[in-house]
Amino acid sequence: MTTFESRKDAYEGKFAHDEELRFKATARRNKLLGLWAAEKLGYAGDQADTYAKEVVRADFEEPGEEDVFRKIRKDFDEGGVQQTDHQIRRTMDELMATAVEQIRSEE
Repeated sequence: MTTFESRKDAYEGKFAHDEELRFKATARRNKLLGLWAAEKLGYAGDQADTYAKEVVRADFEEPGEEDVFRKIRKDFDEGGVQQTDHQIRRTMDELMATAVEQIRSEE
């Protein structure tokens, strides 16, 4: 195998690993976000867990995180929860950092 092929294979492997970590971190963030939102909505126990799973599933509607944001925004509006768009997005960012940290600590 040539040096070029070795480098190419290593790069492809790193890319695949990074994408897997990104997927896991996003799913973890969405679960944490769902649990955060569930608490704001007054859900607890199984109801909170079920809601968190709904948030995770919402992310499969379209690429990106807007589908998750829209679900949380809609549910907060319907539930009378006072959170600005900025507060929701800031929490999404904070929880992504938490999710990445948790995933890395498990490796």
